[in-house]
Amino acid sequence: MARVIILIAAIVAVFYGSHFCGSAMAAGKPLKVYILAGQSNMEGHAKVETFDYLGLDANTAPLLKEMRRSDGRPTVCERVWISYLTGSPDRGNLGEGFGQLTAGYGARSNPAEDGGKIGPEFTFGLMMEKAYDGPTLIIKTAWGGKSLNTDFRPPSAGTYEFNEAQLENLKKQGKPVESIQSERTQASGRYYRLMIDHVKKVLEDPKRVVPEYDAEAGYEIEGFVWFQGWNDMVDSGTYPERGVEGVGYPKYSEWMADLIRDVRQDLSVPNLPFVIGVLGVGGPIGPDYQPRYKVTHQNFRDAMAAPAKLPEFQGNVAAVKTERYWDQPLAAIEDKMGQVKELARQLQRKAKGSANEDGKMTPEQQKKYVAEYRSNLISEEEESMWKMGASNGGYHYLGCAKTMALIGNAFAMALLEMN
Repeated sequence: MARVIILIAAIVAVFYGSHFCGSAMAAGKPLKVYILAGQSNMEGHAKVETFDYLGLDANTAPLLKEMRRSDGRPTVCERVWISYLTGSPDRGNLGEGFGQLTAGYGARSNPAEDGGKIGPEFTFGLMMEKAYDGPTLIIKTAWGGKSLNTDFRPPSAGTYEFNEAQLENLKKQGKPVESIQSERTQASGRYYRLMIDHVKKVLEDPKRVVPEYDAEAGYEIEGFVWFQGWNDMVDSGTYPERGVEGVGYPKYSEWMADLIRDVRQDLSVPNLPFVIGVLGVGGPIGPDYQPRYKVTHQNFRDAMAAPAKLPEFQGNVAAVKTERYWDQPLAAIEDKMGQVKELARQLQRKAKGSANEDGKMTPEQQKKYVAEYRSNLISEEEESMWKMGASNGGYHYLGCAKTMALIGNAFAMALLEMN
C-alpha cells in the first residue's frame, strides 16, 4: 500500500495544475518512441464509463482531472501519438488505429475505431507527455488470448515442440499428431513477427502517424513494455510443474529472456530499457488468497519477474508488480456476486440442500429468491460502487479504469527511472 501511495504522489506531482495533455511542441526535438506489447490486458478492457471511480479516492482524484478535459471529455494529447495494431489476421480484420493519444485505444472490435476502453497506454502517454517537451510516439501491438510459448515465441527459442506427455496424450485421444505439430510450428512466433514488422513499418515513415515529425531530429526508441501472461499461466501442458512449489514455470523465464534479447537485436537497440508487467490478477498473495490458485499464481509471478534479476539485465530491465493496483474493494464485491450466481445455479439444478431441492420453485420464484438474497448480501453502496468502477471480469482487472491508470503510470515511471 505504501508503494501505491508513493506512486500516486509522484503522479500528482508530475500532473498537478494542468487539465490538458501538453502544450506547443519544442522545435528540433527527436521523437521518443515507446513500444507496448502483450495480450488482452495490454489491449485494455476498462470502459471509459469507469473513469468516475477514480474520483472516489482522494489519492487518484487529481489523476482523474488529468484524464479529462474541462468539458468532461477524455484528454487528447498534443505531443503524444499512438499507432495500435490489433485485430485478427485469421478473421481478416488485422488493422491499425492511429492518431493523437486519447481514451479509446484500449481493446477494439474494429482496429480503426474508438473502442470506448483504455489499457495502460492512456496514462502511460500522459506521464510521458509531462516528462518530455518534444514529440512522443507509442507503438502498441496487442491481441487477446496469446501466449509467449507459441504466439509471441521469440526466434531464439526455436519453434514450439510438444513434450512427451503432450504427445502421449494426443495419441491417446486419436489426434493427428504430425499435423497438429505442424500447425504449432507454423504458429510459433507469428505474433512476435507481426509486432516487429509493425514497429519497423511505422518507423520507416514516422510522419504518417506523427505529422509534426522532424526528420532531421530523427527518433529514438526509448523503451519496451511487456504485459501478458494469462494464457501461459493456465497452460498445464506446456508447464507440467506449474503447481509445484519452487518449480513452476522455468521455461517462461527462459523465453522471456529470449524475447528481451531478440527484440533488442531486431530493433538494433542493444540496451533497450525493458519493463515486464508482472501479471497481478487477484491482488497480493497473502494468507487469504484463494488456496486453489495460491502456489500457481505465485510461481507464475516469480517466473515473469525472474529475468529482471539476471546480471546481463541489471539496470535496463525492470519488473513491475501490477498486483499492487488490484482493486480490493471491487474484488470483494465480485466475490459476493459470485455467491449470488452460485445460488442461482443451485436453484436451477435443484441441488441438494438448496431452497429448490424438491424442484417446486417456478423460474419466477427462483428469480425473486435470488434477488432477495442479493439485496441482503450486497448493499446499495456496493452496487453503486460496482456499477461505477467495474466493466469486465477479474482476468481483465475487473475492467477498472483506476487500475489501468495506475498500471500505465507505473510502467512509465519504471522506464523513466531507467533512462
